[in-house]
Amino acid sequence: MNDSFHWTDLLNPEFYINLHIGGVQVGVYVVLFIVFAETGLFAGFFLPGDSLLFLAGIYSDSLMATLFSIDGDFMNVTLLATLVAISGILGNTFGYWFGYRSGGYLYKKEDSFWFKKKYLIQSHEFFEKHGGRAIIFARFIPIIRTFAPIIAGVVKMEKSRFMFFNIISSFMWSFALIFSGHYLNELFRNQFDIDLKSHIELIIIGIIAITTVPLILNAFKGNKVTEQEAIEEAEDDESSILPK
Repeated sequence: MNDSFHWTDLLNPEFYINLHIGGVQVGVYVVLFIVFAETGLFAGFFLPGDSLLFLAGIYSDSLMATLFSIDGDFMNVTLLATLVAISGILGNTFGYWFGYRSGGYLYKKEDSFWFKKKYLIQSHEFFEKHGGRAIIFARFIPIIRTFAPIIAGVVKMEKSRFMFFNIISSFMWSFALIFSGHYLNELFRNQFDIDLKSHIELIIIGIIAITTVPLILNAFKGNKVTEQEAIEEAEDDESSILPK
């Protein structure tokens, strides 16, 4: 693992991208796992998402070199974005399956370090407001994107409809952020002689500030779906969710 590790490194997306184990760079595998976890495991809500993909675009050459050598800059970035999109699709699919099978259990679960019921309630409200489009919107909103597919499963959204929004949103999210990171870095380097790799902290702070604005606005508006209402709705469907 990297030398002089400190626990605060876990908050820095660049740590995961440049991670080496036994002298072998494993950043690309870690990125794919984090995308899966952040979009499908309720314990993954604290993991970096948008900033990780933006930085992955900046480091696309070194990340893809771990898998195979590719001639052509565009193809290199495209393949990385595609792999990330597939990981996001699998993550959301697992989240949907978990929500479908768990029913109202999550609403009765006590808070812990890995699980916060308030995030589940906020995601439920978001889903109630936007319906199927919530799967697309949620991809670009931290925390909400972790719980949205779970909520879709809890309310038994039609599987084919869910997968449609799941696939579309995952490709939109991965391509938008990875291509932005890669080509903005090239633009700044060629036009202004500025390497974005030297300003990673500012980039992370900026992305976090932008992506958390919707959450802040939603918090000020207040929740429309109360915890009790969410529990009751989940319990109404529980009998059809439980395996026979």
